[in-house]
Amino acid sequence: MLLVSLGALATLCVVQRVPMADALVYRAEGAAVANGQDLYGFTVTEWELPATYPPFAAILFVPTTWLPPAALKAVFLAGNVALLALFVRLSCRLAHLPARAPLVCAATAFGLWLEPVFQTVLFGQINLALACLVLWDLTRPPGALGKGFALGVAAGIKLTPAVFVAYLLLRGRLREAGTAVAACAGTVLLGALVLPSASVDFWTRRLFETGRVGKAWIVDNQSLQGLVARVLHEPEPGPVWAGAAALVGAAGLWAAGRTRGEAHGLLLAAFTALLVSPISWSHHWVWCVPLLALLLAAGRPRLAAAVAVLFTARTFWLLPHEGDLDLRLPWWQQPLASPYALLALALLPCLGLLGARPRAGGGAVPLPRAGSAGSGVPREAGGPQPPASSSSASTIR
Repeated sequence: MLLVSLGALATLCVVQRVPMADALVYRAEGAAVANGQDLYGFTVTEWELPATYPPFAAILFVPTTWLPPAALKAVFLAGNVALLALFVRLSCRLAHLPARAPLVCAATAFGLWLEPVFQTVLFGQINLALACLVLWDLTRPPGALGKGFALGVAAGIKLTPAVFVAYLLLRGRLREAGTAVAACAGTVLLGALVLPSASVDFWTRRLFETGRVGKAWIVDNQSLQGLVARVLHEPEPGPVWAGAAALVGAAGLWAAGRTRGEAHGLLLAAFTALLVSPISWSHHWVWCVPLLALLLAAGRPRLAAAVAVLFTARTFWLLPHEGDLDLRLPWWQQPLASPYALLALALLPCLGLLGARPRAGGGAVPLPRAGSAGSGVPREAGGPQPPASSSSASTIR
């Protein structure tokens, strides 16, 4: 099954001549570091994509310059498939499901066609790498050597994983949070030592250029801001979005910190981050993979199937979104335009309640483990580019 899925994906990439635009941006960033060029002064590809990550990430991208573009795309394709398999295994560990090789392979074969994973592969993105760093680190045993370090490195590459530091603090895991902060600070220091002018430019200027990342209102953006902008038909929802994001962020992190279930708390933090981030491109939602594992472990196969369909359907790519049509969608198309954000808004209270549900003896209800009675479920578990749109390719994802 996995070979068939991989063959179909590889064939699609070759036939459609997938540009893997983000991988080419990473390559340009690495070349800028290697050649001493302005890291934030260039754009590449036909969509004129700029660099948006901290200088530390650009340093890590230098090896991408050692390969020609065609070979680099093949490496990204194979690497993301391998990372997906690892992410499936880590998701099983999070949900206390056994990770037998045949089931991991089957889940990987299916997972390739979940829209967030599919887009990650075809854009040549690093979402799966960052998610694996975070999930591997936070699912290690308590007191494990250097626990929190990988999380800090992930935050140093792309700032959004820093939300998990707040999650650790709220759960009273001060040592892990401190390790993550120290690791992230180390990445900033390394970037400043190697690229001093680029570091000053990024941390004092580029970090605050939100328009540099892309248009918040296009259907690619599945964050709360994207949802609000499209519902209000307003490209800059401003105070309305800020107020909603503050409320959702506070409630989501509060629930993540209080829930007794580690898996529930971690996913609460992940989906809260995806909601409140100004931009959460659809391929950022690879956290749907551990969500599906958790639902299966909780004995909810029908709900897991419904969620899998939602993350496979690609409804927002089917809507008219040429130019500014994203801002003129009628009311009945709004759910189709923001399925991930709406699902997360519904899941936050559900995950919080499930994780906090007391036992008769006062403890939390644990997730069913392999072989436990009554679970009734197995134990393990779009085109290459978005439809043509002047907005959908407006930025590095």
